[in-house]
Amino acid sequence: MVFDTMPVVPAVSLKDFDVRKEDITKELVEACEYTGFLTLVDHGITVEEINAQFELSKAYFSLPHDVKARIPHDVKTNNGWEYKSQLRPSTQMVDQKESLWLMRRSQWPSDEEVPGFRKTTSNFISKCENISDKVLSCLSLALGFPESYFRNAMDVTADDNLTQLRMLHYMASENAAGTWRAGPHTDIGCLTLLFQRDGEDGLEICPGRESQHSYGIGDSFFPLGAKTGPIVVNIGEMLMAWSDDRLKANFHRVRAKDVGFSPDRYSIAYFNTGRKSAVMQGPAKK
Repeated sequence: MVFDTMPVVPAVSLKDFDVRKEDITKELVEACEYTGFLTLVDHGITVEEINAQFELSKAYFSLPHDVKARIPHDVKTNNGWEYKSQLRPSTQMVDQKESLWLMRRSQWPSDEEVPGFRKTTSNFISKCENISDKVLSCLSLALGFPESYFRNAMDVTADDNLTQLRMLHYMASENAAGTWRAGPHTDIGCLTLLFQRDGEDGLEICPGRESQHSYGIGDSFFPLGAKTGPIVVNIGEMLMAWSDDRLKANFHRVRAKDVGFSPDRYSIAYFNTGRKSAVMQGPAKK
């Protein structure tokens, strides 16, 4: 499928999931096969809950650097706070952002630093787990696996679980020409849920099954506007491999404006990632 104009990113409703599961599965698979991106609506997380989580994120990133540095990024676990440290092979530049990586058993900001952070964020993560379970169960069945195939591979209760929540803050810039908020990349995990806020645009996607080469350079990227509520979903390299390349991990990036003022952008990503001990193979055993 070749896109000469801005592609339509399918919106898939999870309403009445148990009743509509077969139809939902068809819609998910079609989006994952051809566009590689979709949005989820009627997913069970309210706009109020999403806004509350973003307010906690903003409160955390507003802390002084020395306070955020109490949870330094650990390259072994990939958890903790990192600031302008992610070097993209696609651009050979450092992304102009900061982020906080969290897992169930990682170190968290205290209530003294951000009141209510752990309780609210833990509840938010639980809802992301529930949504992910629904999507992954559909994809497992569509690929001919048992319904729990992918769910077991990413069991969030297991000691070797690697699934993470990442809160991101792209700092405001008066003139960002020549820099990248996040250079072109694919996600290395299985399935990503991305939350955005109204008016905080910048995400660009490179959809289609033929789009992956040389970090997407030379391909067409299209803006995917930020909206509070819908969840942007994309396939990662791990699931692309486990589906024998049937489901597509496509490139995406975050751009600042080439000219003029680029405001702060906040986003929240939930990365479903296979457990360390999980051994998986696609149905065609590629």
